[in-house]
Formats: sequence, C-alpha cells, structure tokens
Amino acid sequence: MNLDDIKEVLELVREHDLAEFELERDGLKIRIKKGPSGQYVVHPAAPVAVPAAVAVPSVAPAQPAAGAVPAPEVDAEEVNLAVVKSPIVGTFYRAPEPGAAPFVDVGGGVRKGQVLCIIEAMKLMNEIESEYAGEVVKVYVENGQPVQYGERLFAIKVA
Repeated sequence: MNLDDIKEVLELVREHDLAEFELERDGLKIRIKKGPSGQYVVHPAAPVAVPAAVAVPSVAPAQPAAGAVPAPEVDAEEVNLAVVKSPIVGTFYRAPEPGAAPFVDVGGGVRKGQVLCIIEAMKLMNEIESEYAGEVVKVYVENGQPVQYGERLFAIKVA
C-alpha cells in the first residue's frame, strides 16, 4: 500500500462521510476516524516494520576494559523506562487543538491504547497511542516542533 492508495481511501471515506474506517492490506493496517473537530485522523493501527515504541530492558553495568573510555553515567531509573518513538516524519502536537489541554502530562498516568500526541504528516493527523500502561516521566519534543522517524517522543515508567 503506497501513499496514493491511502489518499484514495481517505477521499472515499470523506465522500461517503464515514465516521470510522479500518483497512488491512499488504501487512499494513490503518484506521481512519473523524475527530472531534471534523478532521479525519489516521491511526497507524499495526505497523509491521515500524515499531511505535521500544522498551529499554534493565541491564547490569559491564566492567570497562583496561584503557577503555568510561561510558557516561546513566540514571538507574531511566534504564527501566519504555521510550515511545515517532513512527513517522511530521509535526508533533501535544493537544487535539490549539488552546486545549495536552493529551498527557509529565507525572500523569497513561493506559495502553491512550492517545499520547498527534503527528501531522501531509495534512493528515496521526494519533500516536501508548503501547504501555504507566506514568509519563519525560516529554522529549516541544509542541509544534518537527519530528523525524524514530525520534524519541515520550518516556514512560511502566507500571
């Protein structure tokens, strides 16, 4: 499925004024849903080769080899965090619309499947959902800033 196919599907959804539509083809699954402001939001429901978040496992520190440069110290708590990364290139938004409260705040709880942010790409609003339940401990990107594929968005202390 390429970008033209997705645009065609989006046009059909708009033409028939559907509230929600889901499609799975060629290993890609997308869900298109009409948002509260009337704009359509595309959810990358199950990316096959593009992980939305990566858990960082807890690892015991290794002893440095003789003459090796020591690695920078890492806070032990940071090692146990799940890092949510951007699955696409676009513009990062913390809230559903200007002036609205952010989807999540540092120190706030988050549940699996909860929307963390929106990334706008080619005039499509893509909701990024959490794959983890826990507490948001860090937001790496400022509202309205561009993000790259794989860039860190949030750190979540998994419950």
